[in-house]
Amino acid sequence: MPLKDKLLAQRIYLLLGALFITSLVVSNLIFQKFFYWYPIDVEIFGSKLFEISVGILPYPITFLITDLISEIYGKKRANDVVVVGIFASIFSLLIIYTASIVPATSWSPVNNSLFDTVFGNSTIAVFASMLTYLFAQFVDIQIYHFWKRRTKGKHLWLRNNFSTWFSQFVDTFTIVFLLCSFGIIDWTNFKGLLISGFLFKVLVAALDTPFLYLGVYLFRRRFKLKVNEEIELL
Repeated sequence: MPLKDKLLAQRIYLLLGALFITSLVVSNLIFQKFFYWYPIDVEIFGSKLFEISVGILPYPITFLITDLISEIYGKKRANDVVVVGIFASIFSLLIIYTASIVPATSWSPVNNSLFDTVFGNSTIAVFASMLTYLFAQFVDIQIYHFWKRRTKGKHLWLRNNFSTWFSQFVDTFTIVFLLCSFGIIDWTNFKGLLISGFLFKVLVAALDTPFLYLGVYLFRRRFKLKVNEEIELL
């Protein structure tokens, strides 16, 4: 591959990494707000279907990005992005912790109590959930490349969905479990939120498959890649 193309591939990789890290950090900051989406009027264990945390919204983007990086740049580059994302999350939590212990002025629009209500539960809960998220992302990458080897680079839809479904269940279970354990939500909502969150992620994973196909197609066309061929960065 010409040096010019490698430099372009490097810049795109950095852009994808930036999108991944932004989605990851933001999801950790906004997870305490819950919203509802009722395409059908169904209750599961006393909770309406798709009553879920807004923190779920950016998560499918992170799995789409790691799948795209896995397909084009390889397993090691995908793992590198996940590790960098974890460091970014830890650093953001340190900033939040520092901001929480600094006393607010009497005229501050956001006082100590309001700040702690929004961000106070983030430090402990998110730190614990990050460990599971790290595991879920590595599971996603491992399963993705398992199916990539078995299918010899074919059937992109299969490895995209199978890897995401399993890893998203692990991630959803742990996040809801931690929210209940730290008293952020009541245990009576555990089963309903677990199923709603997982089904929502499965639905999004199915919907993002065409975008993965489009991304892979554009990469292969621009860099003249064969099926199962990966870009080696500088």
